[in-house]
Amino acid sequence: MAEIIRTENLQYAYPADEGAEPVLALEGVDLTIERGSFVVVLGHNGSGKSTLAKTLNGVLLPCGGHVYVEGMDTLDEHLLLAIRRTVGMVFQNPDNQIVANVVEEDVAFAPENLGVSSREIRQRVDDALAAVGMGEFARHAPHLLSGGQKQRIAIAGVLAMEPECIVLDEATAMLDPVGRREVLSAVHKLNREKGITVVLITHHMNEAEDADRVVVMDDGKVVMDGAPRQVFTQVERLRSMGLTVPDTVDLLDRLRKDGLDVPLTALTVEECADAILAAVSK
Repeated sequence: MAEIIRTENLQYAYPADEGAEPVLALEGVDLTIERGSFVVVLGHNGSGKSTLAKTLNGVLLPCGGHVYVEGMDTLDEHLLLAIRRTVGMVFQNPDNQIVANVVEEDVAFAPENLGVSSREIRQRVDDALAAVGMGEFARHAPHLLSGGQKQRIAIAGVLAMEPECIVLDEATAMLDPVGRREVLSAVHKLNREKGITVVLITHHMNEAEDADRVVVMDDGKVVMDGAPRQVFTQVERLRSMGLTVPDTVDLLDRLRKDGLDVPLTALTVEECADAILAAVSK
């Protein structure tokens, strides 16, 4: 599978207080994101995961190393518009991304600013709202929607720019469980049906169950990288970094410690139930 994003020895340091030395938030990150994949980036607060997200479309620029988006270096300011058309960002608080008083006008905002024709904008708005299941709310006021609905509108606004990759930076953090399910369902559908690459930054372990790949960050570095079933079996290592594991893996781990022979690779509720039933039936 071809790559869409690549980082090479990526470093980033936030400005330090006067007289203090800058501390690297990202330290030598080498990462490749494959086109059409669904990648979840996990890490505790301060691990560097949100900083990494913001470097992927040039919101933050490296102080060392490089980020390449379809071969375009984010350090080349002449390429930033093309890079941001390729990689769209959805942030934690949807209210910070909603700029209009009517849903369809908000979704049309970005393509209008890109100089897209009126006919094309109409089609993009309709398609984007349909893609996130919000077509019936086109003429509603965004401030009257639920948190999950607002976040889906924010995603539609990014989709209207026709990006090839969407990065969601803690986009479910402020939502209740229903809102999180709505957003996750929408982005999985975009990945599955439209082939859009998704990079999901989160601290909710259960959101990583259906990912193609899980990347774990700690102290500005990538410390684990693999399929969910590979990563989540390393329960004690994750806990040592201040992270939890999905509820199913946590249950299986506790049962193993109590002497029940169950695998840690059963991620879904159904798999977990089957594994426990098989173990107690022996």
